[in-house]
Amino acid sequence: MDAEGQESFREFVRSRSGALLRTAVLLSGGDQHAAEDLLQNALVKAVGRWYRIDEPEAYVRQVLYRQQISRWRLKWPRRELAVAEPPETPVAGDGASTAELRIVLRGALAKLTARQRTVLVLRYFEDLPEAEVAALLGCSVGTVRSTTHRSLARLRGLAPELARLEGPGTRTGSPDFSPVEVGP
Repeated sequence: MDAEGQESFREFVRSRSGALLRTAVLLSGGDQHAAEDLLQNALVKAVGRWYRIDEPEAYVRQVLYRQQISRWRLKWPRRELAVAEPPETPVAGDGASTAELRIVLRGALAKLTARQRTVLVLRYFEDLPEAEVAALLGCSVGTVRSTTHRSLARLRGLAPELARLEGPGTRTGSPDFSPVEVGP
């Protein structure tokens, strides 16, 4: 790669690594170290094909999703690290801050299976349509719908205080994760 290509890649990493890392953190269930590994591997794959990539961010996101899928398809998946429970959950109407909701959401997402978490991140954080999620995950649209339904039900059970994230523009029962950014 020539100097111009190197500078172009460096600029891409500088400008987009924060957003890509947030997605990786969500995909990895809040595990910062696993997210950093996931992103680093995706960037390594991207630098090798830098001149042939038309849309670098789309390419890197696709690599992130596929690497995460490969992780949860392993014959013997890694055990999730058990962590302390999130702080006391906010009571409705007490003006809980966005930071507290972020902690609750991250903890609840970490308790979902990798497949459930991946489907929710792609559908609601990345705002992808069901057909695109199905294509990325290599499954049917029906599987995406049923996994989304079960994942949301489990998420609501794990963190009922997230119900206040539902806005007037959201589908009934589907959270709008956009106001709460889950990042490092």
